[in-house]
Amino acid sequence: MKFFIDTADIAEIRDLADTGLIDGVTTNPSLVAKTGRNFLETIAEICSIVPGPVSAEVAATDFQTMLAEGRHLAKIATNVTVKVPLTPAGLKTCRVLRSEGTMVNVTLCFSAAQALLAAKAGASFISPFVGRLDDIGQTGMDLIADIVAMYRQYPSIETEVLVASIRSPLHVVAAAKLGAHVGTFPGSVLRQMYGHPLTDKGLATFVSDWAKTGQSIL
Repeated sequence: MKFFIDTADIAEIRDLADTGLIDGVTTNPSLVAKTGRNFLETIAEICSIVPGPVSAEVAATDFQTMLAEGRHLAKIATNVTVKVPLTPAGLKTCRVLRSEGTMVNVTLCFSAAQALLAAKAGASFISPFVGRLDDIGQTGMDLIADIVAMYRQYPSIETEVLVASIRSPLHVVAAAKLGAHVGTFPGSVLRQMYGHPLTDKGLATFVSDWAKTGQSIL
């Protein structure tokens, strides 16, 4: 399973990229707005740090403007993935951009039917939002199971399932068990994945026992 970090914070991206665990980055207008920085400059800098896909979202809602924005974003770097909403205009834009060789992430997916449309449009990634479904009393991971099962029926579908709105390590593990291709989540979730009290306890014991020997490896 590939790990994407959902942020536009350059310092955090640099820090996490150094771990070697990050395969890509997803951003959205809200995340970029939090930085207070220029949108295009931020995307360009992220693309220079992370060699994998970097999702940059269009702001328009109509097809013509969305397509123009998508083409403009695609020129920033070869690893830009244009992010479009799962609307008729978004899917039409997806089809055109994919025919031009640009990666496209279709976002705001909340049903298996929508995911099937995105695959038909040739999306590189489909982004179902599990946390937001959980918030309204549905089980987000049920949607992931449906999409993964559906896509597996058709070898010609190359769209990768990019699980979004991940809130915890439990979401990451559940998505991986279902066979999702990618999970995107904040850096805080990745850092939580490191932790376990038995790891901490075991390490403290090892350090204590080693100190008692009075030895040094270096």
